Amino acid sequence: SLIQNSDGELTASVLSGSDDIQSRNFIKKYVASWFDLETDIKPFYRMAKKDELLRPLVKKYFGYRMVGICNLFESLCWAIIGQQINLNFAYMLKQRFIMHFGERLLWRDKTYYLFPKIERIAALETSSLTALQFSRQKANYIIEVARTFESGKISQQQIAALSFEDAKEMLLSLKGIGNWTANYVLMKTFHHPNAFPLEDAGLQQAIKRNLNITEKPGLQMIKDIFSKYEGWEAYATLYLWRSLSD
Repeated sequence: SLIQNSDGELTASVLSGSDDIQSRNFIKKYVASWFDLETDIKPFYRMAKKDELLRPLVKKYFGYRMVGICNLFESLCWAIIGQQINLNFAYMLKQRFIMHFGERLLWRDKTYYLFPKIERIAALETSSLTALQFSRQKANYIIEVARTFESGKISQQQIAALSFEDAKEMLLSLKGIGNWTANYVLMKTFHHPNAFPLEDAGLQQAIKRNLNITEKPGLQMIKDIFSKYEGWEAYATLYLWRSLSD
Protein backbone atom coordinates (compact mmCIF):
# COMPACT_ATOMS: atom_id res chain seq x y z
CA SER A 1 0.00 0.00 0.00
CA LEU A 2 1.01 3.63 -0.52
CA ILE A 3 0.35 6.03 2.37
CA GLN A 4 0.34 9.73 1.50
CA ASN A 5 -0.30 13.01 3.28
CA SER A 6 -3.00 15.01 1.51
CA ASP A 7 -4.35 18.29 2.94
CA GLY A 8 -3.49 17.25 6.49
CA GLU A 9 -5.03 13.80 6.15
CA LEU A 10 -3.46 10.41 5.53
CA THR A 11 -4.76 8.44 2.58
CA ALA A 12 -3.85 4.83 1.83
CA SER A 13 -3.96 3.30 -1.64
CA VAL A 14 -3.72 -0.47 -2.13
CA LEU A 15 -1.44 -0.85 -5.15
CA SER A 16 -1.30 -4.64 -5.34
CA GLY A 17 -3.34 -7.48 -3.90
CA SER A 18 -6.95 -7.18 -2.82
CA ASP A 19 -8.55 -4.16 -1.18
CA ASP A 20 -10.43 -6.19 1.41
CA ILE A 21 -11.20 -5.85 5.12
CA GLN A 22 -8.06 -7.73 6.07
CA SER A 23 -5.87 -5.38 4.02
CA ARG A 24 -7.59 -2.30 5.44
CA ASN A 25 -7.20 -3.56 9.00
CA PHE A 26 -3.50 -4.22 8.37
CA ILE A 27 -3.03 -0.67 7.09
CA LYS A 28 -4.87 0.80 10.08
CA LYS A 29 -2.73 -1.21 12.47
CA TYR A 30 0.44 -0.22 10.62
CA VAL A 31 -0.39 3.50 10.73
CA ALA A 32 -1.36 3.29 14.41
CA SER A 33 2.02 1.72 15.18
CA TRP A 34 3.89 4.11 12.87
CA PHE A 35 2.58 7.17 14.72
CA ASP A 36 2.26 5.51 18.14
CA LEU A 37 -1.45 6.35 18.20
CA GLU A 38 -2.34 3.75 20.79
CA THR A 39 -0.19 5.33 23.50
CA ASP A 40 -2.04 7.67 25.84
CA ILE A 41 0.45 10.53 26.27
CA LYS A 42 -1.72 12.62 28.61
CA PRO A 43 0.12 11.24 31.68
CA PHE A 44 3.40 12.31 30.07
CA TYR A 45 2.06 15.84 29.62
CA ARG A 46 0.90 16.00 33.24
CA MET A 47 4.36 14.98 34.39
CA ALA A 48 6.19 17.25 31.94
CA LYS A 49 4.20 20.36 32.90
CA LYS A 50 5.69 20.09 36.38
CA ASP A 51 9.26 19.85 35.08
CA GLU A 52 11.49 22.84 34.35
CA LEU A 53 13.24 21.21 31.40
CA LEU A 54 10.23 19.67 29.65
CA ARG A 55 7.51 22.23 30.41
CA PRO A 56 8.34 24.66 27.56
CA LEU A 57 8.89 21.78 25.13
CA VAL A 58 5.52 20.09 25.61
CA LYS A 59 3.85 23.48 25.27
CA LYS A 60 5.69 24.26 22.05
CA TYR A 61 5.38 20.81 20.43
CA PHE A 62 2.04 19.74 21.88
CA GLY A 63 0.66 16.70 20.07
CA TYR A 64 4.04 15.50 18.83
CA ARG A 65 4.26 11.71 18.86
CA MET A 66 6.90 9.08 18.34
CA VAL A 67 7.19 8.45 14.60
CA GLY A 68 8.32 4.86 14.54
CA ILE A 69 10.09 2.45 12.23
CA CYS A 70 7.68 -0.47 12.10
CA ASN A 71 10.09 -3.01 10.63
CA LEU A 72 12.74 -4.29 13.05
CA PHE A 73 15.29 -5.13 10.37
CA GLU A 74 14.99 -1.64 8.89
CA SER A 75 15.26 -0.10 12.35
CA LEU A 76 18.44 -2.03 13.14
CA CYS A 77 20.00 -1.19 9.77
CA TRP A 78 19.22 2.50 10.18
CA ALA A 79 20.61 2.56 13.72
CA ILE A 80 23.82 0.85 12.58
CA ILE A 81 24.16 3.21 9.61
CA GLY A 82 23.78 6.22 11.91
CA GLN A 83 26.40 5.17 14.44
CA GLN A 84 29.03 7.89 14.98
CA ILE A 85 28.41 9.85 11.77
CA ASN A 86 26.47 13.02 11.03
CA LEU A 87 22.83 12.76 10.04
CA ASN A 88 23.24 14.02 6.47
CA PHE A 89 25.85 11.37 5.64
CA ALA A 90 23.70 8.72 7.34
CA TYR A 91 20.70 9.69 5.17
CA MET A 92 22.87 9.50 2.07
CA LEU A 93 24.08 6.00 2.97
CA LYS A 94 20.54 4.82 3.68
CA GLN A 95 19.34 6.20 0.35
CA ARG A 96 22.12 4.39 -1.51
CA PHE A 97 21.39 1.19 0.41
CA ILE A 98 17.70 1.27 -0.50
CA MET A 99 18.17 2.29 -4.13
CA HIS A 100 20.80 -0.38 -4.78
CA PHE A 101 19.21 -3.32 -2.99
CA GLY A 102 15.52 -2.55 -2.54
CA GLU A 103 12.72 -3.38 -4.94
CA ARG A 104 11.13 -0.60 -7.01
CA LEU A 105 7.49 0.17 -7.54
CA LEU A 106 6.36 2.42 -10.39
CA TRP A 107 2.99 4.08 -9.82
CA ARG A 108 1.58 7.01 -11.77
CA ASP A 109 4.98 7.67 -13.37
CA LYS A 110 6.71 7.91 -10.00
CA THR A 111 9.21 5.39 -8.64
CA TYR A 112 8.94 4.25 -5.03
CA TYR A 113 11.71 2.25 -3.36
CA LEU A 114 11.05 -0.50 -0.83
CA PHE A 115 13.45 -1.28 1.99
CA PRO A 116 15.69 -4.22 1.02
CA LYS A 117 14.54 -7.68 2.00
CA ILE A 118 16.48 -9.63 4.60
CA GLU A 119 17.45 -12.43 2.21
CA ARG A 120 18.83 -9.91 -0.30
CA ILE A 121 21.17 -8.37 2.27
CA ALA A 122 22.10 -11.72 3.83
CA ALA A 123 23.46 -12.83 0.44
CA LEU A 124 25.75 -9.80 0.02
CA GLU A 125 29.51 -9.64 0.37
CA THR A 126 31.07 -6.87 2.44
CA SER A 127 32.46 -5.24 -0.70
CA SER A 128 28.92 -4.61 -1.99
CA LEU A 129 28.39 -2.12 0.84
CA THR A 130 31.89 -0.67 1.11
CA ALA A 131 31.49 0.30 -2.56
CA LEU A 132 28.68 2.60 -1.37
CA GLN A 133 30.99 4.24 1.24
CA PHE A 134 29.90 2.07 4.15
CA SER A 135 32.74 1.35 6.56
CA ARG A 136 33.85 -2.28 6.50
CA GLN A 137 32.71 -2.66 10.10
CA LYS A 138 29.18 -1.36 9.44
CA ALA A 139 28.91 -3.45 6.29
CA ASN A 140 29.80 -6.57 8.29
CA TYR A 141 27.34 -5.67 11.05
CA ILE A 142 24.41 -5.17 8.65
CA ILE A 143 25.08 -8.37 6.73
CA GLU A 144 25.50 -10.32 9.98
CA VAL A 145 22.20 -8.97 11.32
CA ALA A 146 20.46 -10.01 8.10
CA ARG A 147 21.93 -13.51 8.33
CA THR A 148 20.83 -13.80 11.97
CA PHE A 149 17.26 -12.94 10.95
CA GLU A 150 17.41 -15.33 8.01
CA SER A 151 18.58 -18.18 10.25
CA GLY A 152 15.58 -17.69 12.53
CA LYS A 153 17.73 -16.98 15.60
CA ILE A 154 15.88 -13.69 16.05
CA SER A 155 12.59 -12.24 14.83
CA GLN A 156 10.43 -9.19 15.38
CA GLN A 157 7.62 -11.31 16.83
CA GLN A 158 10.01 -12.94 19.28
CA ILE A 159 11.34 -9.63 20.62
CA ALA A 160 7.86 -8.08 20.74
CA ALA A 161 6.79 -10.79 23.19
CA LEU A 162 9.64 -10.06 25.62
CA SER A 163 9.90 -7.66 28.54
CA PHE A 164 11.91 -4.48 28.06
CA GLU A 165 15.01 -5.87 29.77
CA ASP A 166 14.86 -9.24 28.01
CA ALA A 167 14.29 -7.57 24.63
CA LYS A 168 17.25 -5.29 25.25
CA GLU A 169 19.43 -8.25 26.22
CA MET A 170 18.51 -10.10 23.02
CA LEU A 171 19.30 -7.06 20.87
CA LEU A 172 22.63 -6.59 22.65
CA SER A 173 23.55 -10.16 21.74
CA LEU A 174 23.69 -9.11 18.08
CA LYS A 175 27.09 -8.15 16.72
CA GLY A 176 27.33 -4.38 16.28
CA ILE A 177 24.43 -3.58 18.61
CA GLY A 178 25.36 -1.61 21.72
CA ASN A 179 23.32 0.18 24.36
CA TRP A 180 22.58 3.22 22.16
CA THR A 181 21.34 1.14 19.23
CA ALA A 182 19.30 -1.26 21.38
CA ASN A 183 17.50 1.58 23.16
CA TYR A 184 16.90 3.45 19.90
CA VAL A 185 15.29 0.36 18.36
CA LEU A 186 13.19 -0.32 21.46
CA MET A 187 11.94 3.28 21.26
CA LYS A 188 11.25 3.44 17.54
CA THR A 189 10.01 -0.06 16.73
CA PHE A 190 8.51 -1.40 19.95
CA HIS A 191 7.49 1.89 21.62
CA HIS A 192 8.93 0.93 24.99
CA PRO A 193 8.28 4.11 27.01
CA ASN A 194 11.29 3.69 29.29
CA ALA A 195 13.85 3.17 26.51
CA PHE A 196 16.27 6.00 25.86
CA PRO A 197 19.81 6.23 24.43
CA LEU A 198 21.68 7.58 27.44
CA GLU A 199 24.90 8.16 25.50
CA ASP A 200 23.30 10.04 22.60
CA ALA A 201 25.21 13.16 21.57
CA GLY A 202 22.03 14.89 20.41
CA LEU A 203 20.38 14.30 23.76
CA GLN A 204 23.39 15.81 25.53
CA GLN A 205 23.29 18.85 23.24
CA ALA A 206 19.54 19.31 23.75
CA ILE A 207 19.88 19.26 27.54
CA LYS A 208 22.79 21.70 27.38
CA ARG A 209 20.84 24.09 25.17
CA ASN A 210 17.54 23.92 27.04
CA LEU A 211 19.10 24.26 30.49
CA ASN A 212 21.39 27.01 29.16
CA ILE A 213 24.51 25.47 30.69
CA THR A 214 28.05 25.96 29.39
CA GLU A 215 29.14 22.33 29.10
CA LYS A 216 27.46 19.18 27.86
CA PRO A 217 26.03 17.12 30.71
CA GLY A 218 27.82 13.94 31.75
CA LEU A 219 26.13 10.56 31.88
CA GLN A 220 25.46 10.82 35.62
CA MET A 221 23.75 14.19 35.21
CA ILE A 222 21.56 12.76 32.44
CA LYS A 223 20.68 9.77 34.65
CA ASP A 224 19.73 12.15 37.47
CA ILE A 225 17.55 14.25 35.16
CA PHE A 226 15.83 11.22 33.64
CA SER A 227 15.20 9.60 37.02
CA LYS A 228 12.27 12.06 37.26
CA TYR A 229 10.82 10.78 33.99
CA GLU A 230 10.51 7.11 34.91
CA GLY A 231 8.16 5.37 32.49
CA TRP A 232 8.36 8.26 30.00
CA GLU A 233 12.06 8.37 29.15
CA ALA A 234 11.41 7.75 25.46
CA TYR A 235 9.03 10.69 25.12
CA ALA A 236 11.28 12.98 27.14
CA THR A 237 14.07 12.09 24.71
CA LEU A 238 11.78 12.65 21.73
CA TYR A 239 10.83 16.18 22.82
CA LEU A 240 14.42 17.08 23.63
CA TRP A 241 15.52 15.84 20.20
CA ARG A 242 12.73 17.86 18.59
CA SER A 243 14.05 21.04 20.19
CA LEU A 244 17.31 20.69 18.23
CA SER A 245 15.46 21.31 14.95
CA ASP A 246 14.61 24.92 15.86
